[in-house]
Amino acid sequence: MAQASLKPRGNLLDAVLDAAGLVILGKERELRLALACLSARGHLLIEDLPGVGKTTLAHLLARLLGLQFARIQFTSDLLPADVLGVSIYERGTEGFRFHPGPVFSQLVLADEINRATPKAQSALLEAMEERQVTVDGETRPLPEPFFVIATQNPSYQVGTYPLPESQLDRFLMRIRLGYPASAQEKILLAGEDRRDMVERQGPVLAPGELAHLQELVSQVHTAGPIIDYCHAILQFTRRSERFLHGLSPRAGVGLVRAAKAWALLAGRTYVIPEDIQAVLPSCVVHRLVPGDGVGRLDHDEVAASILAAVPVE
Repeated sequence: MAQASLKPRGNLLDAVLDAAGLVILGKERELRLALACLSARGHLLIEDLPGVGKTTLAHLLARLLGLQFARIQFTSDLLPADVLGVSIYERGTEGFRFHPGPVFSQLVLADEINRATPKAQSALLEAMEERQVTVDGETRPLPEPFFVIATQNPSYQVGTYPLPESQLDRFLMRIRLGYPASAQEKILLAGEDRRDMVERQGPVLAPGELAHLQELVSQVHTAGPIIDYCHAILQFTRRSERFLHGLSPRAGVGLVRAAKAWALLAGRTYVIPEDIQAVLPSCVVHRLVPGDGVGRLDHDEVAASILAAVPVE
């Protein structure tokens, strides 16, 4: 694929990032990671304190990408049927008719996902992995494209349940927004309500544009040494005593896909080691569990230690 063929798409990606940056101030890297995640057909987990813009970001991405949006507020009394839908008997037809739940949307916001019980959380497992749901013995496909953006409060907050490893492994990326810098926060305090700004946003991508973008990501070239580098990272986590178990093959495939999307955002048709390094913290750290006798894993320190231990050949 010629480099020139990416230029119009690259300009469009810049337009998405520019529009998002007018609402979510001072978070260019986090916005770029979120767009790379969706471009790579991945699901996104945003973990942070309440009030830093997690839900606003999900609404904004749905608007800019022109996606059908649904929000599910995860609470302790949420049931799987509240997510997937339910079959209801109708007297007129003397039969059951399936009423789809909010998961049958192109972009689903699972808000405060770790406030629901593991039973409710598990309702998303099949949807996120196979892009379908099975209810009452019948399998139903989900819309295309299909994304889950989940927000999560820190685990030390009251009323939270830990996400199981099987759930975490289905998120291509986990990002944190953090507090805004002082200059940006003053603009927020003095400026317009961000929710009103989101409501005024129209799609930047036309119908079919996102699918074409995802196809371009799949065509980004990964040379043999890049694959060797990713494989060495996987092998290191599997040998390290710091982790209860290493990264899965699914994690490795996701790391490569995310690096391709990051390269495309930079206007390149090929992956370089810096692309792997840029997305690695968001793609792998949430999948790692500390080994016996190892305390809580620090996100930034774990990523830095992996990159330091695996050289680029």
